[in-house]
Amino acid sequence: MNEPAFGGTIGRTIAGSKPWWPAPPQPPKGAPNILVVLFDDVGFSDFGCYGSPIRTPAIDALAAQGLRYSGFHTTAMCSTTRAALLTGRNHHSVGVGCLANFDSGYPGYRGKMAREAGTLAEMLRAHAYRNYMVGKWHVTPLTESGATGPFDGWPLGRGFDRFYGFLDAETDQYAPELVLDNTHIPPPGSYADGYHLTADLIDQAIRFIADHTADRPELPWLTWLALGACHAPHQAPHDIIESYDAVFAHGWDVERAERLARQKAMGLVPETTDLPPRNDGVKAWEAHSEDERRVFTRLQSAFAGMLDHADQHLARLLAFLDKTGQRDNTLVIVMSDNGASQEGGPLGFVNAMGPFNFKPEPIAEKLARIDDIGGPDTHSNFPHGWAMASNTPLKRYKQNTHGGGIRDPFILSWPRAIPAGGEVRHQFVHACDLVPTLLELIGVDAPATIAGVPQMPLEGVSFAASINDPDAPSKPAPQYFEMFGHRGLWHDGWKAVAFHPTGTPFDNDKWELFHLAQDFSETHDLAAAEPERLAALVKLWWEQAEAHQVLPLDDRFGPRFAENAARVHGARTRFTFHAGMGHVPTDVAPDVRSRDYLIEAHVEIDAGGSGVLIAHGDATSGYSLYVKDGHLVHDLNIGGRHEIVRSTHPVPAGAHKLGLRVARLRRESEPAKGARTGMSRYTLLIDGEEAGAVTTQLAFHTLISWSGLDIGHDRGSPVSDYAAPFAFTGRLSHVTVTMQNEQNLDGESVGNAEMARQ
Repeated sequence: MNEPAFGGTIGRTIAGSKPWWPAPPQPPKGAPNILVVLFDDVGFSDFGCYGSPIRTPAIDALAAQGLRYSGFHTTAMCSTTRAALLTGRNHHSVGVGCLANFDSGYPGYRGKMAREAGTLAEMLRAHAYRNYMVGKWHVTPLTESGATGPFDGWPLGRGFDRFYGFLDAETDQYAPELVLDNTHIPPPGSYADGYHLTADLIDQAIRFIADHTADRPELPWLTWLALGACHAPHQAPHDIIESYDAVFAHGWDVERAERLARQKAMGLVPETTDLPPRNDGVKAWEAHSEDERRVFTRLQSAFAGMLDHADQHLARLLAFLDKTGQRDNTLVIVMSDNGASQEGGPLGFVNAMGPFNFKPEPIAEKLARIDDIGGPDTHSNFPHGWAMASNTPLKRYKQNTHGGGIRDPFILSWPRAIPAGGEVRHQFVHACDLVPTLLELIGVDAPATIAGVPQMPLEGVSFAASINDPDAPSKPAPQYFEMFGHRGLWHDGWKAVAFHPTGTPFDNDKWELFHLAQDFSETHDLAAAEPERLAALVKLWWEQAEAHQVLPLDDRFGPRFAENAARVHGARTRFTFHAGMGHVPTDVAPDVRSRDYLIEAHVEIDAGGSGVLIAHGDATSGYSLYVKDGHLVHDLNIGGRHEIVRSTHPVPAGAHKLGLRVARLRRESEPAKGARTGMSRYTLLIDGEEAGAVTTQLAFHTLISWSGLDIGHDRGSPVSDYAAPFAFTGRLSHVTVTMQNEQNLDGESVGNAEMARQ
């Protein structure tokens, strides 16, 4: 930013000089504070005010004093919706066509928001707003989430003044991967002392606003609160979870019908709205066994409990705004980033980490752990049937461009300026329309340049007129959708949409046609009745795709993740971690999946010393090399199943090199080809000499964990049977990890595991 020319005079001495101070930025008169509350993976019907029996009184009260929109649309995934919400442009246009997890090498798929697409925070900074980001970010490439950044894609690099939250798609709610501003930090509490991330995020939001109010109460603020709820893992206090078992015991078929009836009574959907058939692969509730129904009910209760718990804490933030006299001129928005998740599969998970490493989780095992669901050593997600119910009355799920993936709740409340209370608006609204709407309400224009970078035009269209005019027209421009090859286009009340089966030719996709003005739930396909209209919309989709950097279409999951990792890490096979370093996110940690590797820790230890040397992962999955009761120990934790090897003799006092060698076993008949038996040998080493070994079929085939790596302690949810952080009591100089180049990963399985993380 260019400084204004000096407006005073400078003589030879102070007596002949005149000082001058540039005028600071001033906010527009009456500019509101803005609180954006962004939920994760919450379906269209999950808030109480959208038809759910889940208790959300704080959210419902906002709706009662403001507006609910029935036609708010997202982009089907988290990174992409966030990019559109933050920039006011389509997600492919700004380089986030898919996920922040990879850069596909094409302009629309960089995984990082372009500098030419300024964020709302960057736009408002010029108008004296202070900007605070709390919670989930996930629009920074995860390979750039380590201690060296680069930080230009982190919140502070994109216009926010403070940040407290996490950079990845998800995190454990009891032992989160936290960042304060630009630094990874340990969580301030644990499950044992009552810690939960949602409560922490609300505390931090209150702190940022309280600090602001104390320091510069005359300036407006933007607080972007992106909760982890209700993304997996579904974790909440057990008593709240258990209270929902009776609510959902009737199953998803009854639940869908009851939610639709409430939605009709609320005026959210037309009386003529039909309930679509169950999504593909979802069986009738009564077709499942009693044990299955018990498990499925508890998994749904965990989801509901997480949302209920979040609403309780959101109420604290709203009460703080009331107490401090800020609520009247605070524009509050509550929404979700996409539809309910299909990543739980047909049967759901108690701990998804095992199945993603080929350790099955049969119903009997799920049932045995039913009371663990939602706790600190679980990574639970609900089955498809309950995700379908979350999206009532819409078809399909997150990732898809049918209504279940992209049509979401949206609540707007601003007591000073919105006289409507409890009304519903039915205009079509897209995530990219939020920024132009907020700019219009504040009374400012989008800047032509930000930090010297010329800005691309806003692509969203303000829907501000609809706030006070229920009959205001929807945007005149068409709106395209694309995710993993699933496609859609809305224009003038009509929608063309194509579901794309992965790995099949795009030309084979079947396009459907729906008149949304008369068919809210996309139940009556008019493709055969109106082929010319459909053809025109499909043609328009291709035009939009070319204009917004959607091409080339790419439906590959595994290859995109694998190619990105190979490109970023290159030929590097050796990592050195010195004592005193911070936390290492999974995406920048050594990738030891399905390969041979060697770990060596250089230590000085007293007799009977103890503690972690290196640990990667958490209680749901990971590995840890540590000393306990004087012995060297390695724990391979695959989905909660532990393969432990303990040294045959204690580690002597003094300076030593303590290590682990992992070798995948080859068939003797084909040693040259390196054919694998599926078994691996884990050998403990003390000063290079073998000190115990175990041969096992357990291994990290697709992922280690979404929790990162620690040196000298295990700071979060413990990988093994010790009390975290279990810091090493000796002197740890450094740890090296040396890997063999050869890696044998199943791309499809890796892709499925990575997609479950999103």
